[in-house]
Amino acid sequence: MDDTLAIDVKVPASTTVQDGEVEFGTSEPPEKTYYSKTSVWLMVLFSGLAIGSDGYNAAVIGNVELLLAVLYPDALTSSIYQRLSNAFLIGMILGMIGFGVVVDQLGRKTGAVATTIILVGGIILSTAANGTSPTGLFWMLIVARGIAGLGAGGEYPVSGAGALEATDENAGLRKYRGFMFAMLADLSASLGYVWGGLVPLLLLLCVGQKVEHYDIVWRTSFALGLIPPLVIFWFRLRMAVSTAYRKSAMRKQRTPYLLALKRYYRPLIGCASTWFLYNWISIPFGIFASTIISRVNAGDSIVKNLGWGVVINCFYIPGPFIGGYLSDKIGRRKTMATGFALQATLGFILGGAMFPIQKIFPLFVVLYGIFLTLGEVGPGSTVVLTSSECFPTSIRGQMMGFVSAWSKAGAAIGTQVFTAILGAYVDTGKGDQVVFLIGSAFAVVGALIALFVIPDVSRNLNDQDESWKKYLADNGWESSWGDEVTKDPSGVILDQRVS
Repeated sequence: MDDTLAIDVKVPASTTVQDGEVEFGTSEPPEKTYYSKTSVWLMVLFSGLAIGSDGYNAAVIGNVELLLAVLYPDALTSSIYQRLSNAFLIGMILGMIGFGVVVDQLGRKTGAVATTIILVGGIILSTAANGTSPTGLFWMLIVARGIAGLGAGGEYPVSGAGALEATDENAGLRKYRGFMFAMLADLSASLGYVWGGLVPLLLLLCVGQKVEHYDIVWRTSFALGLIPPLVIFWFRLRMAVSTAYRKSAMRKQRTPYLLALKRYYRPLIGCASTWFLYNWISIPFGIFASTIISRVNAGDSIVKNLGWGVVINCFYIPGPFIGGYLSDKIGRRKTMATGFALQATLGFILGGAMFPIQKIFPLFVVLYGIFLTLGEVGPGSTVVLTSSECFPTSIRGQMMGFVSAWSKAGAAIGTQVFTAILGAYVDTGKGDQVVFLIGSAFAVVGALIALFVIPDVSRNLNDQDESWKKYLADNGWESSWGDEVTKDPSGVILDQRVS
């Protein structure tokens, strides 16, 4: 198929052509035509905004907690601190599993609109959190963060399945799917983490770093997380049904889970465990960047610590570009294994030589940042794509939701362990050392799983779908395939013949 952007106008079946003249009969709606390159890029762009929003809302709490610790030193106990850190992640786990079912059974658009509404509601409640006491305020904030997490978690099966199916509409773009997904899922999340530290920092500077204005800073930091989901809401109302879902959905039907498990147990185990390990390492190191910097005496103020945290999080950004390129060149699993292995190597170096490295603070920041970069080169750039590509359309949302839920379980457990380790050592350098060594050991395990468990699959989604249909038929499972019920918005042309 020609890769150039084209408008393909089909003649309705009721028309006739005589001597080069087109005579129109009854006014039947024309067949849908091409899902243009512009439409594909818009789908990827807005899916990226959604995941970037999740990154921002996940990261901002680590920096907001620095302010809350100053405002409410007695009420922000260690248990409240951990619940605030994990409420969003736990909400995401529930959202991933629940909306994985929704997007398969009710359609991608239904899931997309619902997740956006829930996320917006949770952010509004977080911004307006209050109580008769500081403890009451914290509990309302914990609940609100959980609601926001529920909506944010739904973004993974929604955006993962939707963007994957969009890139499959064009043979030319399919070749660059690895790079596109690295931009969508990894770069956008990385930028979200950068903004999660930069926004509170800028707001602090705007209010002159006055403690009496900290309340404005943390509430505004939450409120600004509303911008991305509100921007994409109109686009999601105008979503059309992808070719893959239109042909191969099992809409409102029983799902053959046992047969799915028998056929896809290997990619399910591989994708879930590598994403678990990646988030066990990446999320705590990102969320607590400012905390680690403060422990090595980077500065004597919140602004300096936040500033160094932003600098460290900026090291996430180069990873997706390198990983996305490698993903298309050498394959998903090899790219993932390479990133894990390099991250483990550097982590062992950091852990083993922590004390002399910490004495040279700029060196520590650079090496810490490169450690984060390598995580994005490997699993960060590939886990979302691999977890979407390994499964057929009819169960893609549910499998993606299950796998991504394991990822957030890794983030929640990693955050708890991270906090416990840092708090267990009077010698802060010793705590940092143990964290790096444990994280590096997990990275080694991730490299082995990526290399030997995750399979290589066809990049054409139709191949996976047809193989799945045949497998079910051979095992006596009957199903009605496709979605002939959902109507696309009028005037929207977002479909094409699959190349």
